Amino acid sequence: MSTGESVVPIPRHRLLALLGSELLTMFRRWRTIVMLAALALVPVLIAVAVKVTGAGSRGHGPAFLSDITENGLFVIFTALTVSIPLFLPLTVAVVAGDTIAGEASFGTLRYLLIAPVGRVRLLAVKFASSGVFAIAAVLAIVIGGIAAGAALFPIGPVTLLSGDTVGVADAFGRVLLLAGYVAISLLGLCGIGLFISTLTSMPVGAMAATVVLAGVSQVLDQLPQFEVIHRYLPTHLWLGFADLLRNPILFDSYGQNAALQLGYVVIFGALAIGRFTTKDILS
Repeated sequence: MSTGESVVPIPRHRLLALLGSELLTMFRRWRTIVMLAALALVPVLIAVAVKVTGAGSRGHGPAFLSDITENGLFVIFTALTVSIPLFLPLTVAVVAGDTIAGEASFGTLRYLLIAPVGRVRLLAVKFASSGVFAIAAVLAIVIGGIAAGAALFPIGPVTLLSGDTVGVADAFGRVLLLAGYVAISLLGLCGIGLFISTLTSMPVGAMAATVVLAGVSQVLDQLPQFEVIHRYLPTHLWLGFADLLRNPILFDSYGQNAALQLGYVVIFGALAIGRFTTKDILS
């Protein structure tokens, strides 16, 4: 099998068709459906637990937990806060780790390249599909939170961290901003998972390695001995969305997080290209 990028130009509509096919295949898999359903269930479980037992006292439990009984919108904030450290990276790692390694394990990788698609373009499509899944994963939690919060608790004006009160429309706008922040936070992990996926034909290994790296990053971020590298860790700003819940909204952390994740996408994307374009494809 020839290595390197195909010299045949690929029309844009064929790339879009390939991306559409990739997304259709991904979202038809039972694995994807189950993961999205499980994420949507997280806010439902939180809402039911609070409804049955009552919210915990302030200072105990996840952030915003004590505010749920007063306003169902806080179910969304609590669920996202709970899901960011483990559930979201776990599901994203499963998809990102499977991008290339999964095709290799099924013996379909070389047929994709014969299309012709080109290796760099295939990597771009695979990264884009994992990014779309990251957005879908966050939206699953948001939708589940809206449904559970509205069904079990009153929905009304929201008191922000700054002490100001905003209307429901403004609060929903902040929910969307927060969802965008979390989705952006996962893009760096998508890039890392894509690179690891080019190193092996065992998707389970790539998935596990991506999850472990996300966990190690979070552990290092909690250790003061590694403070010098904290701001460079991909998970450092995952929970830095507090400024979105203040009035006025400050976008400093939003921009810093986007720049950090873009850096990881560029670095690990380049590593993935370097590895994949020089790799003999045998399956």
